[in-house]
Amino acid sequence: MPRRLLPLVAAVAVFSSGCAFLKQFLATAFQRPSFNFKNLGLTDISLGGLTLDTIWELRNPNNIGISLASVEYALAVEQKQVIAGAPPQGLQIAPNSASDLHFPANVRFQDLVAVVETFLNKDSASYQASGAIGVNTPIGVIRLPLATEGQFEVPKVPLVQFGNPRVTNVSFSGATVEFPLAVTNRNTYALPITGVSGALSLAGANIGTLSTGDLGNMEGRGVKNVSLPLTVNFLQAASAATVIARGGNAQVAFNAQVQSGGLGLPVNVNQLVNLLK
Repeated sequence: MPRRLLPLVAAVAVFSSGCAFLKQFLATAFQRPSFNFKNLGLTDISLGGLTLDTIWELRNPNNIGISLASVEYALAVEQKQVIAGAPPQGLQIAPNSASDLHFPANVRFQDLVAVVETFLNKDSASYQASGAIGVNTPIGVIRLPLATEGQFEVPKVPLVQFGNPRVTNVSFSGATVEFPLAVTNRNTYALPITGVSGALSLAGANIGTLSTGDLGNMEGRGVKNVSLPLTVNFLQAASAATVIARGGNAQVAFNAQVQSGGLGLPVNVNQLVNLLK
């Protein structure tokens, strides 16, 4: 070997030896990040669907930062695959710190079952998440698996009940009846109800239509009370006219729909009320 190349060869040998030592040192000193399921978040809840977000904690116990290199994620609800979002690649996790990673999925109940009412009669539904993330580190990309399963509370259709109606403005041709209506959110979380409306019958006679209008975002276990006036035409509802005229007990039937999340679901109320005069 020519003499002039000896210094270069020696430098390369020292450099290679140094790199190997550095890699070995980093591999020994670097601690593997931890990645664990933290909790489940439910948002945008309605009778039409919700956003289901599995939240994971990525902890970096080292004195040097790391970043997210890749994401593989699959989510199934009631054994049916749904599309979920993922945190952006390149996300930085600072030294000696932890970051929450979110995987939100928009779940539409119509995509899970043919009849939504059947699904909403369940107390809970199952979910399963699986996959892995890749993390950029000084010793290369580390793959961290993820897997969890559990259940979430299925939203329930509100309870609709009548109070005792009050008869006013009685004439030979008709009367006005004020129908008190209580709408109860049976869920522990808030639920938007954009309306309850449908056909109403009294003593077997169809007397018209009742509609609550938009009830807004009802708080968990909350109750909205509304009083809905209805003008009854005695000529069109003869059997109801007799009941209204005498007062007392009468059967009401309300074949309605509850509107929530762009979906209308049936609610049928049959109830004995006391007509007040």
